[in-house]
Amino acid sequence: MTQDKIDRINELYRKSQTEEGLTDAEKKEQQALRSEYVQSIKRNLSLQLENTVIVDEKGNQKKVTKKGTDRVKH
Repeated sequence: MTQDKIDRINELYRKSQTEEGLTDAEKKEQQALRSEYVQSIKRNLSLQLENTVIVDEKGNQKKVTKKGTDRVKH
C-alpha cells in the first residue's frame, strides 16, 4: 500500500469526524481503502512469519509454518 493511500485513509477519517461527514461515495472509498490496508498488513505479517525460526535451548530450530505443520532442523 502506498503512502498516498494511507494519507487518503487518514484524510477521510478526519473528514468523517467533522459535522460535514462523508458522502456515500467517500464512505465506499474509505471502506475499500481500509480493506486494502488490512489485506496489506495480513500479507506482510504472513511473509514475516514465513521467515521466522524458533530456536529452543538445545539449539534445535523450528520454522514457523501455517496450520501447525512443523519443520525441524538440527
